[in-house]
Amino acid sequence: MILPEQLIANCRNVPERQKWLLRLPAMLEELTSRWSLRIDAPFDHANVTCSWVAAVLRADGTPAVLKLGMPHMEGADEIHGLRFWNGDPTVQLLEADDERGAMLLERCLPGYMLRSEPEEKQDLLVAALLKRLWRRSTSLNGIHAFRHLSELLNLWRQETLAQAQHWLDAGLVREGLQTFQTLGKPAPTDTLLATDLHAGNVLRSQREPWLVIDPKPFVGDPPYDVVQHLHNCEARLHADPRGMVKRLGETCRGGCGATATLDLCPRRRRSQTRVGQSAMDGYR
Repeated sequence: MILPEQLIANCRNVPERQKWLLRLPAMLEELTSRWSLRIDAPFDHANVTCSWVAAVLRADGTPAVLKLGMPHMEGADEIHGLRFWNGDPTVQLLEADDERGAMLLERCLPGYMLRSEPEEKQDLLVAALLKRLWRRSTSLNGIHAFRHLSELLNLWRQETLAQAQHWLDAGLVREGLQTFQTLGKPAPTDTLLATDLHAGNVLRSQREPWLVIDPKPFVGDPPYDVVQHLHNCEARLHADPRGMVKRLGETCRGGCGATATLDLCPRRRRSQTRVGQSAMDGYR
């Protein structure tokens, strides 16, 4: 079976993931039999880093995608999130095995990434999708069952501290870590986030023009979600950081019932935090 190189690399130094990788062929055989699937072609490109993913055909000939996620904290609630959003505006979850982290997903066709469109168009579409994904907690919707963003930020903080000997700019990294703690605290305005929505995780589809893949739901501050797109537009961000932040803040106005532009100062600080984290990302 084809195993993406980056997936192998991400499993190499983590015993739990190594065991998962060894079990992968047997899991694949069991799931294709249970769900009556015929594997078409596994995906093997730069974006396949934390899962084994393949195009499949169901018994009735319907195209779908089979995804088996490696054990990792960030993506642990993906199945729960896909059930919650129920195709609005994510791909639909057709089948799932929670214990194995396995998903049978709606296939996006033609399936090219939003990244292929001009970045100004990406801004508008990402903002529109985020405003549909963001959900405030109510007594009925069960958002309280999702983990808070502070858990993820604390994990990254601990990983970063463990690699202090590799920091290229210790002052910048420490200031970024402090910002993680400050901005990650629970607040009354906390919202269900996708946390990894950027133009590479939005695909052209037929049911809707564009659908979200790979959501990693956490509850937290909405500007965090905007920063993921911000940092995938590197050239514009470097050329005019204030202007781009302002544009995205205005574009995302109205999300979760907000009537004003999302607060720009925290977003700039989140950008600073990500820069600090990136100073040692190559060693994680």
